[in-house]
Amino acid sequence: MVMENFEPIERITVPELDAILGKPFPVLDQGFVRVIDYMGSDSAIVQAARVSYGKGTKKVREDRELIRYLLRHRHTTPFEMCEIKLHVRVPMDTWRQWIRHRTASVNEYSTRYSLAIDATYTTLPEEWRLQSKTRRQGSDEYLDPEKGGYFSSQEKELHELARKIYNERIEAGIAREQARKDLPLSTYTEAYWKIDLSNLLHFLALRMDPSAQLEIRRYAETIGNEIVKRWVPLVWEAFQDYVLTAVTFSRNEQKILKHLLSGSPQKAIEEAEALGWLEKTEGKVKFHYERNEFEEKLKRMEVPIPWENLLSNP
Repeated sequence: MVMENFEPIERITVPELDAILGKPFPVLDQGFVRVIDYMGSDSAIVQAARVSYGKGTKKVREDRELIRYLLRHRHTTPFEMCEIKLHVRVPMDTWRQWIRHRTASVNEYSTRYSLAIDATYTTLPEEWRLQSKTRRQGSDEYLDPEKGGYFSSQEKELHELARKIYNERIEAGIAREQARKDLPLSTYTEAYWKIDLSNLLHFLALRMDPSAQLEIRRYAETIGNEIVKRWVPLVWEAFQDYVLTAVTFSRNEQKILKHLLSGSPQKAIEEAEALGWLEKTEGKVKFHYERNEFEEKLKRMEVPIPWENLLSNP
C-alpha cells in the first residue's frame, strides 16, 4: 500500500507561555507555581474540533467563535488535546484539597527519601478568619488584629518546636519516614502536576469561586491569570464569560425570576413561600441554603431581593 504524502507538522508553540517557562509565580508567603512543559494551544483545540466537524466548519466560524461555541455547549474533548505540567510549592493542608482533583497526573516530593522542606505557611495577625455563620465549611470576617497577634505568636512557637523536634530525630538517625510524622500541616510540599485543559478549567471553576478556601483560591487565581491566560487566551476569555462570571438558575429560581421580570414581587414572595424558603421559627425567617444562594445571584446582578423586609423585620 502506498502511503499518502503528508506535509510535515510543526510543533504548536505559544511564545507568551515559552517566555515564562520555569519562572516561579509567588503564592502565599513561600509558595509558588511555575510551568515546566505544555502541549497544545488555542489552535490545537480548533484543529481537533474540525477533525470532528469537517473541513467546511472553517468557512463558517472563525477560531474564536468555534472555541466559544465549544465551551458554551460543554464539548470537552477538544480541550483535552491541550496539557500542561506545573511545578507547585503548596502548604500540605491546601495540598489535601488540591489532590482531591483526581483527573491529573501527580508526583509529589517525598519526605521518606528527602528531608522535609524547611518552610511553613505562617499567618499574620490580621489574617485570622472567623468561622462562617451560614456555611459549615468556610470563613467570612476577620479576627481583630490585636487578638490575632496572640495566635500568630502561638503559631510561631509551634512551628519552631515542631522543626526542632524533627531535626533532633534526623540527627539521631531516626528514619525520615517516621521523623516527619509530627510536622504541622502548614509545612510546604512540592509536586509536579500534569493535567489536560478540560479538567484544569473544571479545577479553576471550583477553586476560583469566592466560596473556595482562600489559600487554594490564591493558587487557582495565579494559574488562571498568569498561566492559562497566556497559554490559551481565547479559551480564557470564553471561560470567564461562560463559566467564571456566569450565573445559572435552577427551575425553582426561574419560577421566581419570571414573577420579578413581570413586575410582580408579591407573587415572587408567594412562590418562595410555597417552596418553603421563607419558613419562620420564633417569628424570624429561618436560614435556607438554596434561598441564600439565589439571593447571592440576585445581588451579583444588582436585582432587589423581593423578601428583603421579611428577613430584617420579624
